[in-house]
Amino acid sequence: MTNKILRIGTRGSLLALKQSTMVKGILEGLWPGLQVELQVIKTMGDKILDVPLAKVGGKGLFVKEIEDALLAGQVDLAVHSIKDVPAVLPEGLEIGAIPKREDPRDVLVTRNGLGLDAVPLNARVGTSSLRRSAQLKSLRPDLDIQNLRGNLDTRLRKLHEGQYEAILLAAAGLHRMGWKDRISAYLQEEIFVPAIGQGAIGIELRSSDAEVLKVLAPMHDPDTAVAVQAERSLLNELEGGCQVPIGGHAVVNGSEVTLTGLVASLDGREMFRVTRTAPRSGAEALGRNVAQELLGQGARRILEDVYRNSEK
Repeated sequence: MTNKILRIGTRGSLLALKQSTMVKGILEGLWPGLQVELQVIKTMGDKILDVPLAKVGGKGLFVKEIEDALLAGQVDLAVHSIKDVPAVLPEGLEIGAIPKREDPRDVLVTRNGLGLDAVPLNARVGTSSLRRSAQLKSLRPDLDIQNLRGNLDTRLRKLHEGQYEAILLAAAGLHRMGWKDRISAYLQEEIFVPAIGQGAIGIELRSSDAEVLKVLAPMHDPDTAVAVQAERSLLNELEGGCQVPIGGHAVVNGSEVTLTGLVASLDGREMFRVTRTAPRSGAEALGRNVAQELLGQGARRILEDVYRNSEK
């Protein structure tokens, strides 16, 4: 596919541009003569910055406008953080490639480099994620957890200005930006379950565009794709959105995939967690099975309570 221009739709945040630029560089390296251009598209999630994500509601807050541009033929590809992509894609679109995953863990960033146990009693901690908030409340119920919105650089600035004693972020974003030195502590996956797809990038395209799919093929990492498939199947079965604390993390080891799923109450007092292993060919079924087991343990009541209250 030489002497062609490929247009990538991307959000305009520093991290989104870093990720899209990374994809652009890989594609141009793989296919000499191919030109790749970035087209910045502002999403609803970028426009509404003063309201907690859970209250904005709806799925696809950070992808819908980019997907619309893709369907309209204004761009040829979209580069997303998989955790922002709803479990069900619009008709006519598909994820064409998932490159090798970055570190999926959550991290704690503090002004003085303290780990979670050393954060002062009743300290103010910032996060926009109900999943992070619920797990943090379970581990440290004394902490004053406050909403924190904005791009990665904005969140770090608010911490530096003293608005928070600590903030919770994804390791992957800090790694990709070259800001590893800001991390005070990694929160291990077995204790603090990450978001569905955290650390993974998905490259979306029109299902009818076989030529572009062929161009993306060398970037695809099968192990990451299997893990993400299990996690997204879990999310789809739970019908989870931004209003519910849901986590999921899968690891592929040879011919097997192990998935941990989590559903928590908003206050962190109830925590349902299931870990199961299956053949990698059964990743999608594994996600559904873990979801059903969580629902059977009591997660169904949490989900129903949250959705009932959100409709009031």
